Amino acid sequence: MPSTDLSLSERLKSYQSFTAPAVEPVVEGRLLRVIGLTMEAVGFHAAIGCPCSVIDDHGEELEAEVVGFSGDKLFLMPVKSIQGVRSGARVIPQKTDKKLIINQHLLGRVIDGLGQPIDDLGSIPNDDLAPIKSAEQTRINPLQRAPIVEVLDVGIRAINALIPVGKGQRLGLFAGSGVGKSVLLGMMTRFTTADVVVVGLIGERGREVKEFIEHSLGEEGLKRAVVVASPADESPLMRLRASQLASQIAEYYRDQGKDVLLLMDSLTRYAQAQREIALAIGEPPATKGYPPSVFAKLPQLVERAGNGKVGSGSITAFYTVLTEGDDLQDPIADSARAILDGHVVLSRQLAESGIYPAIDVEMSISRVMTSIVDKTHIKWLQRFKQLLANYYKNRDLINIGAYIKGSDNEVDLALEYFPRLQQFIQQDISDAVYCDVSLLELRSIMDALCVPEKPAASK
Repeated sequence: MPSTDLSLSERLKSYQSFTAPAVEPVVEGRLLRVIGLTMEAVGFHAAIGCPCSVIDDHGEELEAEVVGFSGDKLFLMPVKSIQGVRSGARVIPQKTDKKLIINQHLLGRVIDGLGQPIDDLGSIPNDDLAPIKSAEQTRINPLQRAPIVEVLDVGIRAINALIPVGKGQRLGLFAGSGVGKSVLLGMMTRFTTADVVVVGLIGERGREVKEFIEHSLGEEGLKRAVVVASPADESPLMRLRASQLASQIAEYYRDQGKDVLLLMDSLTRYAQAQREIALAIGEPPATKGYPPSVFAKLPQLVERAGNGKVGSGSITAFYTVLTEGDDLQDPIADSARAILDGHVVLSRQLAESGIYPAIDVEMSISRVMTSIVDKTHIKWLQRFKQLLANYYKNRDLINIGAYIKGSDNEVDLALEYFPRLQQFIQQDISDAVYCDVSLLELRSIMDALCVPEKPAASK
């Protein structure tokens, strides 16, 4: 026994070895019912976003996440299939400090929305773990962001010369199905001068994932790229997580001072995943079946891209937007145009004419071009667009032979130079055309049109 000569505090410390630590109680609830993809649980309290484990008939743990509540009921959304789950199943809330493998070893790998490799190349070394961060946790004060003042070369002639992209800019790639969207993304991943490329394949067909990696991206492109894939057959929660994971990986490399090109295909599938979750928990639809939360989530995702604080790197992002029936007034397309720094539109008519990449120069615009290129360059691309507009406006008259040459000097000029303008937009899938070459070729057209000014070097 401890000596009675010891002080009270010393005596209390001496008894610590005889006391067992209190066992932390396990709080759990039970599954009440399942409607569609939504699970209702009772018997415990948890915050929005809290991960939970649902125990199925085989004793296996099914991961789910709290997405809403009503009174004592909690609404859960599963990450994977809910096959084997029964009424009354145990639901156990988990700690929220789960971490992901986000480090240099991700380069050249293909992972899912949980950060697990799916490329059969073995596990990823976990010497550097990062907590899952929400958009609010990674938010940068807009006054602390570095301005967009430098051009990012994407290796595409039409974009470099006519829709200049700045480091830290966020653009939408608006396209219908089958007009060469994936091919254009693959060309940018191989040709860009960015240090790292992060590709998010969200909600696309499973077949397209392998095709994009092997054909569009290629072996050389994959070496400096990270691919996050969540096909259409996965749960909406997994698609949301994959989108957020791709953004967080891009933020990791940006914070190391690197220039990152983030390609997310597609923003529309991200919105549809959020719509599925919102409708499942009872949120009323607002605009063409999209609940209000969808339009709140879009800017939260997009704002994660862009320049970091002064002295850090940049995230230049391309978000593809699917235009159903080539309708640019679709709610998601319309909302995306409002929150992005520009848009590149792919034309089905050009694609059907064999013009690839099928970039509609008239409909496309870069909102930061005045900050990254000189006035002469802007004058050239404006003149280029004017000629195209004059030709397309009078194309029907030209095709039926109703236009008489000499009636309008501008139309005559557009008719004469149209083949050359169209050739300028075209580019072979295996050829990279960098900024300096793009400007030289644009200048040669302008010289022939008596616009001889030479632009200063790009900022």
